[in-house]
Amino acid sequence: MKEIRKSYRNQAFETEVLKGIDLNIEEGEYVSIIGPSGAGKSTLMTLLGCLGAPTTGSYLLDDQEVAGMSDRSLSQVRNEKIGFVFQAFHLLPGVSAFDNVMMPLIYCEKPPKDAKDRVIKSLTRVGLAKRMDHAPGQMSGGEQQRTTIARALINRPKIIMADEPTGNLDSHNSAEIMKIFDELNEEGNTIILVTHDPEVANHGNRIIRMKDGLIDSDELV
Repeated sequence: MKEIRKSYRNQAFETEVLKGIDLNIEEGEYVSIIGPSGAGKSTLMTLLGCLGAPTTGSYLLDDQEVAGMSDRSLSQVRNEKIGFVFQAFHLLPGVSAFDNVMMPLIYCEKPPKDAKDRVIKSLTRVGLAKRMDHAPGQMSGGEQQRTTIARALINRPKIIMADEPTGNLDSHNSAEIMKIFDELNEEGNTIILVTHDPEVANHGNRIIRMKDGLIDSDELV
């Protein structure tokens, strides 16, 4: 990212949320983005994840300029390269964990022939081999979040982005979820994690602190 700015207009008012971000993340890094509410960290995650476009600036993802892409092209990038995990689980109610994890494959231009095997492996990877036929209402919060991680992994993305992934979980389930992220990074995935919790942030090997729409510090740990 070079000189990334993001503004939102509301009636006659314009609010600049990101005020000139320069940021480089290498493949395989485990990056935690931390800061107080309103610092701009979730907006930064939105742009990093191609869920929105910057107002100005350049963003190269895997050597591809994405700042000016169409919504369709951005959707394709998201589907092929990025897996998302959010604080809210965003699972379809009344639908099994298996079918929830299958959803991203349905939207592929060419659904893989091994789709069912991928779902089984993904759910097994997060410890839900015996819960595949359970709907979200039949699972604990930790199990629901593990289901969202399995869904994020289904297209075998290089990058996993997580926005407050432990925000709705107790300490035990938070530890279990962070263990999965740690293992994924050890396996070569790039992890970009937004959190307000210093304990969660310390799982990363690089901590970026944001303040007032700018990067306040960027350090290896």
